[in-house]
Amino acid sequence: MATVERGEDIRLLGGALYLTHLRNTGAAFSFAEGFTVLFTLIAVVVAVVIVRTARRLRSTGWAVALGLVLGGAVGNLIDRVFREPGFLRGGVVDFVSVFGPDGRVFPVFNVADSAIVCGGILGVLLALRGIEFDGTRAGADGPAETA
Repeated sequence: MATVERGEDIRLLGGALYLTHLRNTGAAFSFAEGFTVLFTLIAVVVAVVIVRTARRLRSTGWAVALGLVLGGAVGNLIDRVFREPGFLRGGVVDFVSVFGPDGRVFPVFNVADSAIVCGGILGVLLALRGIEFDGTRAGADGPAETA
């Protein structure tokens, strides 16, 4: 957000969306501020697990879900590794505020956060439908119909 100063709000879509510039050193919704190193390590573990799991994927749905989570985790990881104040201590740049400025209605987030949440929801839906990573349904002998 090179053109939006920290704390500045740009009103869009009649106030349904605001662009702002905040730094988050915690997890989602600024939970556990100051644990940047821990969240960096968690993001690395998540990325490694997803990349290793990718070899077994035969389900398009799971590929999309895990791709969203991986992309979001890596996006936030890059901020944590390379942003100020230094290596492994950087804050993630959050810039989307909905229905009010500065997270007054809903916490400020970024595209990576959205990808992680959407991927997680898709993963839950796939698991509830019994779709396995290999595209089969739990308890079924053949490939899933809509994997």
